[in-house]
Amino acid sequence: MGISERKLREKEQLKELILNAARELFFKQGFEKTSIRNIAESIEYSPGIIYHYFKDKNEIFHTLHTEGFNTLKKKMESVTAIADPMGRLKAMGKQYVQFALENPKIYDLMFMLKAPVEHMVSEEVEGWEEGESIFNLLKLTVREAIMKGYFRGLSAEPLSYMILATLHGLVSLKIRKRTNRIKVNEVDSIVMNSYQAFTLMLDR
Repeated sequence: MGISERKLREKEQLKELILNAARELFFKQGFEKTSIRNIAESIEYSPGIIYHYFKDKNEIFHTLHTEGFNTLKKKMESVTAIADPMGRLKAMGKQYVQFALENPKIYDLMFMLKAPVEHMVSEEVEGWEEGESIFNLLKLTVREAIMKGYFRGLSAEPLSYMILATLHGLVSLKIRKRTNRIKVNEVDSIVMNSYQAFTLMLDR
């Protein structure tokens, strides 16, 4: 391995070290209490080193948000071999819900915290590539389902948006602990039970 290759590998390793430390601190103490300084302390480097890799804290958290979307997309793509588009759509939705419930803090960062959006605004990034990738994945399957005779009289884009919004609503109420304030039976399983009810509605 040459000098340039070794330096590139060391740079990538340090960048990953920063992201891992930021993720761990975020999980333990939340976004507000995670700072460039305590990330640097965690990896035993000076804060200045971190600025060689990231513009600010928002860029770090935008990177973590993007990693979350990549993982979610892979999970949803894992069921694309299902031939029937309706069955595939249901399986994608289940993957989405399970990912959110298993990774509540990352999901919160992906969809509800301001830092990633503030970074995109500061960098004048148009659109939201990560969110669009999930929406388009759903839309492709919804469009195929319509072509197979499902969802008669409906259009792919608004229907896909409704499905995504429903999935997001189901999990975000749970993640933000609003579900615990509603008097419902079996509060721990309410999200998956509600998703099953939603799939029955899709069938009809």
